[in-house]
Amino acid sequence: MTQLPIDTDYLREQLRALLLIPSPSGMTDDVVRYVCGELDKMDIRYELTRRGAIRAIIPGRHESPRRAIAAHLDTLGAMVKGIKRDGRLRVVPIGHWNARFAEGARVKIHCDNGQIYQGTILPLKASGHTYNTEVDAQPSSWDNLEIRIDEPANQIEQLWSMGVRVGDFVSVDSNPEFTEKGFINGRHLDDKAGVASMLAAAKALRDAGEEPELDCHLLFTISEEVGVGASHILHGDVAEMVSIDNGTIAPEQNTCEYGVTIAMQDSSGPFDRHLTQHLIGVCKRDEIEFSRDVFKFYRSDAASALEAGNDIRTALICFALDASHGWERSHIRSLVSVADLLVGYMRSKPLFAEHENVIGSDEEYPLIHDTERLRSS
Repeated sequence: MTQLPIDTDYLREQLRALLLIPSPSGMTDDVVRYVCGELDKMDIRYELTRRGAIRAIIPGRHESPRRAIAAHLDTLGAMVKGIKRDGRLRVVPIGHWNARFAEGARVKIHCDNGQIYQGTILPLKASGHTYNTEVDAQPSSWDNLEIRIDEPANQIEQLWSMGVRVGDFVSVDSNPEFTEKGFINGRHLDDKAGVASMLAAAKALRDAGEEPELDCHLLFTISEEVGVGASHILHGDVAEMVSIDNGTIAPEQNTCEYGVTIAMQDSSGPFDRHLTQHLIGVCKRDEIEFSRDVFKFYRSDAASALEAGNDIRTALICFALDASHGWERSHIRSLVSVADLLVGYMRSKPLFAEHENVIGSDEEYPLIHDTERLRSS
């Protein structure tokens, strides 16, 4: 089977556009509208869930069993916890990320009246010229951070008149940078790089005029960073789901920096062995650079889908990511490898042939015959 080409320029353009759209968990309408626009351009049907997640479908040669691919649109962010009398803002995180990566972040405060103000997250003691070594001694914690807003406001009354309120969403600027050597730096590559890869895979199929082997749902979730993920988005007729997320580059990890990484297990437990082996087989067949890894402190859309009671097989494929939930870096080769695997997966034959059940062939595991024999006896 000849591989379909991935439009690398399109992938890169989509990632840049996605990174420039603020979308912390709970404030994802704008990025959802953007992705819906891209699906419209590719003539891919979709619907929105009540909460605003996207459930698209690419019809295949066979309707059942249906497949699903999931990536999340939401990112880490913050929220205004309090308004201080000196015009600074207290802040708490949205999602799970360390306060040390928030220090120095450029942010936007999104007010209920439609106003958007820029600012910077800073430690309470931010000037060495004033505090000397106390700057180094202060703890790294969210209680030790505040937002300095870029407005001529140094009193609580001024902030109030501007429309700043407790509970305003705070988005963290991505500040993306694409280098000539293919590296991509910025915040929120988790998981907008996965979304861009999924859109590029869908485009490759559409450009080639091909149908996937089975009906395939493209799921864009909106609350993975707060643990909800794909819990509410699946139809009952989906038999297997492949999540896309980041693979961490770090000592003791086996993530493939310039290819795709297939996760064998994360903190929620092992992924489905049959589906995982199927994906490994696609990588070997299509000569896609890959590795296998295990993540101890990590979960994805797949875990929330299973915890919600869905009877599905799940797997996780990853693009390489250094410094996850901080100043992140990936490489375009890794994102293209993810897209290649997604295309190969959608074009692949069903996981089991018609004469096989969930743990093997009827001849090898004659469960139905055994049940009938027990009843007759």
